[in-house]
Amino acid sequence: MMMRKPLIYSLILAFLLLAIVGCTLVNQVSESKPEHVFRMAEAHPSDYPTTLADIEFARLVEVLSEGRIKIVVYPDQALGSETSVIEQLEFGGIDITRVSLAPISEVVDVLNVLQLPYLYEDKEHMRRVLRGDIGDEILEGVEEEGFIGFGWFEAGARSFYNTKKPINTLDDLQDMNIRVLESELMVEMANALGANGVKMPYGEVYRALQLGEIDGAENNPPSYHTSEHYKIAKYYTIDEHVRVPEIIVGSKIALDKLSEDDLTIMRQAAAQAQIYQQKLWEEGEQSSLEFLIEEGVEINYIEDKSEFVEAVQPVYEKYQIKYGDLIERIREE
Repeated sequence: MMMRKPLIYSLILAFLLLAIVGCTLVNQVSESKPEHVFRMAEAHPSDYPTTLADIEFARLVEVLSEGRIKIVVYPDQALGSETSVIEQLEFGGIDITRVSLAPISEVVDVLNVLQLPYLYEDKEHMRRVLRGDIGDEILEGVEEEGFIGFGWFEAGARSFYNTKKPINTLDDLQDMNIRVLESELMVEMANALGANGVKMPYGEVYRALQLGEIDGAENNPPSYHTSEHYKIAKYYTIDEHVRVPEIIVGSKIALDKLSEDDLTIMRQAAAQAQIYQQKLWEEGEQSSLEFLIEEGVEINYIEDKSEFVEAVQPVYEKYQIKYGDLIERIREE
């Protein structure tokens, strides 16, 4: 009997220690629980460069806010198409998204200027614009339409692909039904080049190519690759007719609870994620081009774009009256 008392005392002590440790762990979990949890919509698959950059953006926000703000990324159109997401963003149904400028420019008109055809000399020119005063001013301007702009991603240059033939001159584009981004500006551009611009959700393009409802589309190499459109439309013409930046944007309604300091943290995270996304994009673009060549895609380059540039000048006239000064600033950047 004398041997049992120390054992009982040891057990009691062990239980007390476990209780103390348990309470400590509960408190730690409670302290680390985020104050704000937001949903971020993404149209691309989980392994796409842009989606990976979304995840990095979310990670940086959590780190910089010391765990107070958590962003959960929903890839592969889990929360809807880009057009649907923008509509939900307007009334606070979705908190944050990464979208192409094309669909959101239907709501925020000034964003059309950043995607005018043949506007930029090259990718470095576009980066100077987005990272400078012009980019900052436009991010601030989206608030007038009920959004909060956090930063920019890039999606390379868009080029044409089709099921029929290589495109070397304007004549080759005549009367082709070409799917474009869901934007009036993109329809106007395709029509000015002699094609028939067809607005269509991204997810419907593969089937439309299969059925011959469209002759082709236009996109960057990674999207052309990962969507598997190359399996049907074997001709890819690199003309780089437009560079459409992408924007990380939040709902003003959904994020109204955040302080200005919190919003600053999110902008800082977006700026860092932008550099990360650029690196991933360049690697992905090169990898996709190599893959497409191996798959037998016929890739051709348009070296002299002068007739293409001339053909789209009427598209500029619509925006010249309101945004002429901005267009000139971009060209001089």
